[in-house]
Amino acid sequence: MAKRIDVKDLNLYYGKFHAVDQVSLAVPPHSVTAFIGPSGCGKSTVLRSLNRMHEVIPGARAEGKVLLDGEDIYASTVDPVSVRRTIGMVFQRPNPFPTMSIRDNVVAGLRLAGEKNKGKLDEVAEQALRGANLWAEVKDRLAKPGGGLSGGQQQRLCIARAIAVRPDVLLMDEPCSALDPISTLAIEDLIGELKKDYTIVIVTHNMQQAARVSDQCAFFNLAGVGQPGRLIELDDTEKIFSNPGQKATEDYISGRFG
Repeated sequence: MAKRIDVKDLNLYYGKFHAVDQVSLAVPPHSVTAFIGPSGCGKSTVLRSLNRMHEVIPGARAEGKVLLDGEDIYASTVDPVSVRRTIGMVFQRPNPFPTMSIRDNVVAGLRLAGEKNKGKLDEVAEQALRGANLWAEVKDRLAKPGGGLSGGQQQRLCIARAIAVRPDVLLMDEPCSALDPISTLAIEDLIGELKKDYTIVIVTHNMQQAARVSDQCAFFNLAGVGQPGRLIELDDTEKIFSNPGQKATEDYISGRFG
């Protein structure tokens, strides 16, 4: 069941370095939100904070609130591992377990959680591969290594692995940056399908991609050299690209900087 995300007064740090300053934003369920902005402005840092992966980095910490359907994922009573099951992540480069079979790649998270029933695992593997629009291409070679797939197929395999554990939210950190144009189009089409079941947040440097796949865009920028990244503007994608409210947003989208 897709869930709503509410970020309130979020500050993110790497040791003493203040990386992101006072971000507040809302992500509706069954929608795609794109984080855009120049390199180093905090997009991926904010994305990783949404499932508590930011704090995995030594010395990194978060202040503020990230609410998932009203529950603060940073509350002291909340287990970070359960958060990461509820809020899945797909990374920039496809990262399947290369020697593990396609099937075992998909169900790795379920096995880690203790599921041993082969029938159940087979059923979930097929559902997840269908959900990632990969089943037709791999159904006759499920026992072959995941590392033998093409780059675009590997990324869809990683998406299948993420959705196999039935998350409520999918985070995608530049999921197409290592892919060719045809594979990129396949992932973009898939994102459009997946939002029927999930809430999706994607980081992308590709303005055309942001315009194609997202319902709303969040533009981040740096206040200055050595200064923290800030959320400059959040609005419907159509408005961000046709009539942004901030000059910095307009300059970035039109290619005048960044």
